[in-house]
Amino acid sequence: MALDGILLRQLVKPVQADLPLKIHKIYHLSENELLFQLRSNRSKLQLLISCHSVHNRLQYTTRDFVTPLEPTNFVMLMRKHLEDGIILDFKQIGLDRLVEVKIQQRNELGDIQNYRLMIELMGKYANLILLDSQGKIMDALKRIPPFENTKRTIQPGAMYSLPDQVEKRDPFVSDTVLSDIGMTQQFDGFSPLFGREVEFRLNHGESFTDIMREVDRSDRLFLHPTAKDTYAHCIPLKHLNVEPSDFAIMDGFDRLYQDQEEKERIKQHTGDLQKFITREAKKNLQKLPKLMEALDEALDCDKWRLFGDYLYAYGTDLPKGLKETTVKDFETGESLVIPLDERFDGKQNAGRYYQKYHKGRKGQSHIRHQIDLTRQEADYFIALGEQLSLANVNDAMEIREELAQGGYIPLRQRKKSRKEVVHYLHLALPNGIKVYIGKNNYQNDQITFKLANKKDTWLHAKDYHGAHVIVQSDNLDEATLRLSAQLAAYFSQARNGSSVPVNYCPVKEVKKIPNTKPGFVSLGAYKTIFIDPDENFVRDVLNRYSVKAKL
Repeated sequence: MALDGILLRQLVKPVQADLPLKIHKIYHLSENELLFQLRSNRSKLQLLISCHSVHNRLQYTTRDFVTPLEPTNFVMLMRKHLEDGIILDFKQIGLDRLVEVKIQQRNELGDIQNYRLMIELMGKYANLILLDSQGKIMDALKRIPPFENTKRTIQPGAMYSLPDQVEKRDPFVSDTVLSDIGMTQQFDGFSPLFGREVEFRLNHGESFTDIMREVDRSDRLFLHPTAKDTYAHCIPLKHLNVEPSDFAIMDGFDRLYQDQEEKERIKQHTGDLQKFITREAKKNLQKLPKLMEALDEALDCDKWRLFGDYLYAYGTDLPKGLKETTVKDFETGESLVIPLDERFDGKQNAGRYYQKYHKGRKGQSHIRHQIDLTRQEADYFIALGEQLSLANVNDAMEIREELAQGGYIPLRQRKKSRKEVVHYLHLALPNGIKVYIGKNNYQNDQITFKLANKKDTWLHAKDYHGAHVIVQSDNLDEATLRLSAQLAAYFSQARNGSSVPVNYCPVKEVKKIPNTKPGFVSLGAYKTIFIDPDENFVRDVLNRYSVKAKL
C-alpha cells in the first residue's frame, strides 16, 4: 500500500510536536531502512525512516531491532555530521511526499554547522538525501547518476533540486469540489485510494469539509484486510466495505508492515537463508526416491545369484559377443533368458553376476542407513523452514548459527559478547505463571533442558514441526492449559489447521534423542489436547503478556 501526502501529514505532526529533538544514534536496519534514536525533553524516541519501494514511510516505533555489525558508508557519514545534532525543524513540503529536516550541530571546534535531510517517500524513487548548508548533496541512500535521470542528479557534489511538482489545491483550505475533474488531479496529497474514499463519502451525503476535518483530527490508523491487500488510512475507508481494525497511528504502521519488513531484515542479516533451507530440503526429498529404487534393486539381488548359478551350470563355454542366452529353469522347466555383456564370455558374466549379488546383499544395510539419514535431513530442513517463517531477526541469526555449527554454511566472524543470549519468548500471565516459547531448535533445547524444572509442563504440536512450550507450573488449570496449547499450535506447522493435537507432559518425561539434531526429543507418558489455533487470540496474548529479554 503506497503512502500518500495526506497520510504523511498525519505522521509528521507528532514529530513536529516533540521538537526540538536531539539525535543520539543512527543505525541502518536494512538497505532501505534507517533508525534514528532521539531524545526530547520528555522521553527517548525512535524514528524509523523506510525508503522501500512499497512500504516507504516515517514513523515512531517502540520495537526492538537488530542492527548489522558493519554500518554502510552513508550511515557513517550521517553519524559523523548528525549525531548529537539538534533537529530544529521537521516539515512536509506542501502536501507532497517530501519532508525537510533542518539539523544543527557543532563541529570539533565548536562552530555551528547547519544541515538538511531531505526525506523523499515517492514509491520506487524513495530516498534519503543529506545536504550541507549551501544545498549541496553530501550523499544519499540511493545515488542517481546523470545517465539514469537527466533532470535530477543525486550524487555527492551536485546541487539538490526538488522533484517536479504540479500545482494543485490544498484540500484543507478548499471547500469546493469540481465534479468534472478527478480528486487526484485537483487536490494535493490525494492518492487514488483516498480519492475513491472521498468520492464515495460525497455520494453518500457527507460534506468535503467534514471529511477533511475528520482527517485533520485523526491520530489513528485503520487497517482494512482484503483478499488482494491490506489497505490503511487515517480514516475508515468505507468504500472498501470491510470492517477495519484501528490502532494508534504509529503502532498501526508497525502492525501493517512488521511481517514483510522482518523477512527483508532477515535476508540483510543472514544472507538468503530461506533459499538455502528450501534448496536443501528439496535436494533431500528428491534423493529419497532414488535411494528407495536402489534399495528395491538391492533387495532383489537373489536374481543375480540365480543368473550366476545358471551360467556356471550351462554357459561356461559361451563365447564373447553374445547379448543374451536362454537356459532351462531348474524349478519350472520353462525357458529363462539371461542378459549378457558382449565384452565377456559366459564364465566372466557369471562372475560379474555373483559380484553384483554380493554388492546388493552387503549394500542393503548401507542404503537403509542412507535412507534414514536423508529422511532426517529432509525433516530437519523442513522444520527449519517452518521456524524461519515465524522468525524475527534474532531467531533467524540463531538458525544461521546452528547451520554454521553443523557445517552446512561458513562460520561468520562475530564480535565477542560477554554472554550469548537465546531469544526465546517469555510470557508472564496474570495468574503469576510464566510461559516460555522456543521458536527454533536452539531455543527449544534451551528452555526444555536448561531453563525448565522437572515438574514444569512441556507442550508441543503432535506430529508437526513446531515450538516447545514450557509452563512453569506442575498443576495447570484448564484456562492456562488451553492458552499454552494455543501457543504450541500456533507456533507450529499446523497453525492454519483445526483440531490440532497438542501433546503435554511433565518435563521429566521429555528426553533428548542421542546423536540427533538440536530440538529433537522423545516422550514418555503424555496426554493430548485438541485445539483450534486462533491467530488474533495469540497476538493479543503476546502483546499483553510478553516480557522483553534483558540483554
